[in-house]
Amino acid sequence: MADSQIAARASFDDIRYAQLWEDGDVLNLGLGDRRGGTLVSICSAGDNALAMLLLDPARVVVVDLSPAQIACLNLRLRAYRVMTQPEFLELTGSRRSARRGELLARAARGLPDDDQAFWKAREGDVVACGLGGIGKFERYFRLFRRYILPFAQRRDVVDSVFRSRPPAERETFVREEWNNWRWRLTLKLFFSNFTMGRLGRDPAFFEHVEGSLADHVGRRVWHAGVDLDPADNPFLRWILKGDHGDALPLPWRPDSYEIIRERLDRIEIRPGALERFVSTGEKADGFNLSDIFEYMTPDVFETVYGSLLDAANPGARLVYWNMMAPRRVPPRFSARVRRLEDIETAGKAADKAFFYSDYVVEEVRP
Repeated sequence: MADSQIAARASFDDIRYAQLWEDGDVLNLGLGDRRGGTLVSICSAGDNALAMLLLDPARVVVVDLSPAQIACLNLRLRAYRVMTQPEFLELTGSRRSARRGELLARAARGLPDDDQAFWKAREGDVVACGLGGIGKFERYFRLFRRYILPFAQRRDVVDSVFRSRPPAERETFVREEWNNWRWRLTLKLFFSNFTMGRLGRDPAFFEHVEGSLADHVGRRVWHAGVDLDPADNPFLRWILKGDHGDALPLPWRPDSYEIIRERLDRIEIRPGALERFVSTGEKADGFNLSDIFEYMTPDVFETVYGSLLDAANPGARLVYWNMMAPRRVPPRFSARVRRLEDIETAGKAADKAFFYSDYVVEEVRP
C-alpha cells in the first residue's frame, strides 16, 4: 500500500514534526459529533490525536510509520498525566522556562527503556528549544527565524504582526509594510520546493506536487495575515517568534487539557502503517488522514482510499489536507461518499494552519 511506498522513499529515523501543523479546531469541525465512536488518526506529533478526544469517542486508534513520532505521543501521554497545563507549556516551548530538563525527566519517568533513552539523547535540544521545537520542520523555521527573517523584516515589524487590527488595517499592513522586496526574495529562496525539501520536509514528499511552493506560501500568507487575525494564530506565532504567546493550539488550551487528561486511556497506539487498522476488519467512524494522500501516486491513492472506505462505517468522515498535490475522492468511489462543502468552506475560512491549499471533508454514504 501507499504507506510502504512512502517508507521506501522517505526517512523516518528522527522527529520530523515535533508539534502539529494542522489546525485541531478545523479537524474536529470536519469530524463532527463522534461520541461513542471509533476514530483513526495519523500520529505525527500526537497533538491532533489528543484533540480528537474532545469529541468524546470511545477510542482513538493512532498509527504512524515513524517510531520517533510515536515517541512524541508517548511522552505527551505521560506529560498530560503528571503535569499541570502551565508546566506542559513550559516543556513544549510555548512558554519560557529554566527547568525543561527537570520537566522532561519527570515526563519520561515510567516510559519504556527505549523511549527513556530516546528522550535522554535529546535532552539538550528540549531544554534549548522546547519539546515542540526539536523536529526537522521546526528546525527549518528556526533557521528562518534566526538568519533569514532579520534580512526580510525589522524586529518591530515582526512584533507588530501580532497586534490585533481590523481587517482593512491588516490588509494595509501586509501590502505596505510586510510585502517588501526582501520578503519577496525570501519567499523565492527559502520557501522553494528545493530548500523546504532538504531542510524542512523530505524531498520524497515533493514528488507529486504541482506548481511553486514559494508562490503558494505567498498566497497563504495573505490568508494568515489579512483574512484571519494573526494575534490568534499559534502557527504563525511559532514561525515568526518561536513560541505561542497568547494563542495556543486546541489540545494545549487550559479547558481542553483537563478534558483530554480524563480521556487518555481511550488512546490506542499501533505503530506501523494504516494497514495495521484496515487489515483487522475493524470499522471506524472518522479518520484524521493529515496530508498523507499528496505523497502518493494517483494509482496508489485510489487503492488506499478504497481500503479506507471498506474500513468505514456508514456516516464515517474522512478529513484530510492538500498542500500542492490535489487529492479528492477518486471517481471510482464517488458514488460511495459525499462531499461536505459547507463544512469545507467554513473550515478553510477558519484554518489557522495556513500552509494548506485545500481542506477536504468527505462522508461515507449509508
